[in-house]
Amino acid sequence: MHMSDQKEIAADPATVYAALLNPEILKACVPGAKEVTGSPEDGFEATVTQKVGPVKATFKGQVTLSDLVEGEKLTISGEGKGGAAGFAKGGAEVTLTASETGTLLAYDVEAKVGGKLAQLGSRLIDGFAKKMADQFFTNLQNTLAPEQDEEEGDASDAAEGEQKKSWLKKITARG
Repeated sequence: MHMSDQKEIAADPATVYAALLNPEILKACVPGAKEVTGSPEDGFEATVTQKVGPVKATFKGQVTLSDLVEGEKLTISGEGKGGAAGFAKGGAEVTLTASETGTLLAYDVEAKVGGKLAQLGSRLIDGFAKKMADQFFTNLQNTLAPEQDEEEGDASDAAEGEQKKSWLKKITARG
């Protein structure tokens, strides 16, 4: 499976880059993530539960980062095993470019699935992968730029946005 896309994130490239290297932010952004631990230097271990069509599985996997160019690009490689459901492995090249509204994040993914997952067919798998990617970037946008939500929401949403904002400042040391 091959997938390429680009998303606009309302944060500067340095902030987006730091978020992609932070296990707590990744846990908050990856749909179905139960646990994400590790570091950019040693790689990350993750536990993710997902339902793809009729197959529901908990995947345990490892992710390594390479070709790190701060604020500009990184390469992600990973592999996850979901027991009887099968496996998924692949990689993504991610590039960050400053734009008028923040950062243009472009990605190029190559992935492979096996086991019961592969039996579901490429159309279902491709649709699921696109949905997961879209959800990840929506979550990343909401984590990095919650003030956009405040304008549309009520007072309780604004308070939640402020909590997210202060949480991000603590992590990125932008106090």
